[in-house]
Amino acid sequence: MSETILQDGKLYIGTSRKPDDSINAPEYLELKFGNRHGLVTGATGTGKTITLQILAEGFSNAGVPVFCADVKGDLSGIGAIGEAKDFLLKRAEEIGLQPYDFQEFPVIFWDLYGEKGHRVRATMTEMGPLLLSRLMNATDAQEGVLNIAFKIADQGGLPLLDLKDLQALLQYMGDNASALSNQFGFISKASVGSIQRELLILEQQGAQHFFGEPALKISDIMRTTNDGRGAISVLAADKLMMNPRLYGTFLLWLLSELFEELPEVGDPEKPKLVFFFDEAHLLFKDAPKVLVERVEQVVRLIRSKGVGVYFVTQNPLDVPETVLAQLGNRVQHALRAYTPREQKAVKTAAETFRPNPDFDCATVITELGTGEALVSTLEGKGVPSMVERTLVRPPASRVGPLTDAERAQVMKVSPVAGLYDEDFDRESAYEILAARTKKLEEQQQAEKQEAEAPQQNGGSRWTLPGFGDDPEQASTTGKPKARSGYQRETVVEAAMKSAARSVANSLGRAIVRGILGSLRR
Repeated sequence: MSETILQDGKLYIGTSRKPDDSINAPEYLELKFGNRHGLVTGATGTGKTITLQILAEGFSNAGVPVFCADVKGDLSGIGAIGEAKDFLLKRAEEIGLQPYDFQEFPVIFWDLYGEKGHRVRATMTEMGPLLLSRLMNATDAQEGVLNIAFKIADQGGLPLLDLKDLQALLQYMGDNASALSNQFGFISKASVGSIQRELLILEQQGAQHFFGEPALKISDIMRTTNDGRGAISVLAADKLMMNPRLYGTFLLWLLSELFEELPEVGDPEKPKLVFFFDEAHLLFKDAPKVLVERVEQVVRLIRSKGVGVYFVTQNPLDVPETVLAQLGNRVQHALRAYTPREQKAVKTAAETFRPNPDFDCATVITELGTGEALVSTLEGKGVPSMVERTLVRPPASRVGPLTDAERAQVMKVSPVAGLYDEDFDRESAYEILAARTKKLEEQQQAEKQEAEAPQQNGGSRWTLPGFGDDPEQASTTGKPKARSGYQRETVVEAAMKSAARSVANSLGRAIVRGILGSLRR
């Protein structure tokens, strides 16, 4: 089957049709343009998931690792051998796919909740204040407070790993807002409180499962098998979609990590990784300008890292024009045109293709059947091919989900089995600060006991100035002499004592993390 769907460095997508419905010619996606990104759009039920599946199959057989999200739960079937079903055999016959063999593919299942795949985690430090602000839908003022929090943690050498780290850090910032504002800029207690409430909401939504260690290594989603095929990483996203902001932010974080870690490779003969961003509208919906600019920058530059990004969504209007312009390989399934916005989407989709004189794109888009699409890919020197009405080929793997037993078996023999399944809580800012505060409390207790202890060597029990046996306690005028040991507290001492008090009152021994180290001189 691999020879059929992969020929001469090209992935077979399907076969085009002439206006009289006769079969025309095969449609391919050239591997050397696989990192030029792509777009798969269409209304619900038109075949987007199958298109994603057959593209992932083709890239895997070409030795290209793939990362994709399983939004509905039925993409997991790519890990099992296909089954001969009537509608699949009929499509294979229609397009002349001979032989039509079935195949299973190397799959690694991932899940932020650790239920349907290996756990995926990132640290707070890796997420950073920009993406975290997006995750919490933070205002500009709140984003400023988060930036200060990360700066304080960096200066203090105190790692922020999980939710409780940031919660404790914010608690400290709120208790010491005035002192810290003098050094880092204005810190609003109201903004701190709002961020704390948002973190509680994230925790209730299960975000605490995502933040922590061991963090995901990019190399583990870029694996190949011994026979040279690319591993297909499938993220279980059916439950994750209940928190769409976490879903979108996680995938953007992963994309950013790829951009930061991978070396420049120019335009390779085939991609180093292909990344499918399903339900892409969740990334751009209500996104602030700075975030859209960040996505545009990553998409534009990550191509030189050998990574192809393919957005999958219902409507081409879901993707900003600045990003849309960079997506060279396009598969457009049917769109409905009942409302003004839908009509605009059809017009936009039609205008993005290189016209074909044999038909009108805008008309055909509304007439396409299930498993049909308008296809245009890059060819020659990177020029878009003329758009063709295409029957998408049937998958070689299973159409539909794996059973729980089958999924468990795949996970059991996974190359990352046991690497991410257990939490690891190493010493971080939380533990470091707790130790410092404990030491401070012990020192304060010792000073208090020393001050309250009775004088030795037969001295009087009186400790007030002017009383007792020590003649130096009073001056020659009979007035009490000031204690020479008294000194005004420094800012650092006051802040540390304040921290100790706030911890005792609100968190017991579980101290706020992240600040005291940055105040040491």
